[in-house]
Amino acid sequence: MIITLTGLPGAGKSTVADKLAQQLNMSRFSAGDLRRNMAQERGLTLDELNTLGETQDFTDKDVDAYQEKIGKEQDNFVIDGRLSWHFIPNSLKVFLDVDMDEAAKRIFEASKQGQRPNEIAYETPQQVREALTARLASDQKRYRQYYNVDYLNPDNYDLVIDTTQKKTEEIIAIILRALDEKH
Repeated sequence: MIITLTGLPGAGKSTVADKLAQQLNMSRFSAGDLRRNMAQERGLTLDELNTLGETQDFTDKDVDAYQEKIGKEQDNFVIDGRLSWHFIPNSLKVFLDVDMDEAAKRIFEASKQGQRPNEIAYETPQQVREALTARLASDQKRYRQYYNVDYLNPDNYDLVIDTTQKKTEEIIAIILRALDEKH
């Protein structure tokens, strides 16, 4: 059983992936962590890496090849990443949605607590909201250019959950019900 978590920035992918993997006693992987490490190794912020990726495909292709490889070689894990569903098609594909203002608030609070490495230090939630809009545009541009996919299309997923008003435990319960129905 493989669960791929995709979604908007600030929707709770990392938190849900961590707790879901713990609850199911499964391994956990994160495409975002791989990209943050790649950015850090190059002395870039994640946003700078994304911009570089609009003209240099290694920023996506290396991480995506890794996802594809583990999807073929391993089982029983949770992975979060924008295109994990695409590279690991034999998974329960979950999209976590969130209101963009709520996402901006969450990311702003997390960045104040040092929980968002390799991102700029945001001064206001509005600044985060503007950065999110730019990040989503960059993601869409790269994914269409390199793979001809629209990760925001809900038809790509087995399950779409709006996390705006939900607690992590509620989200996990919804995913576990979907797993039971799938298996």
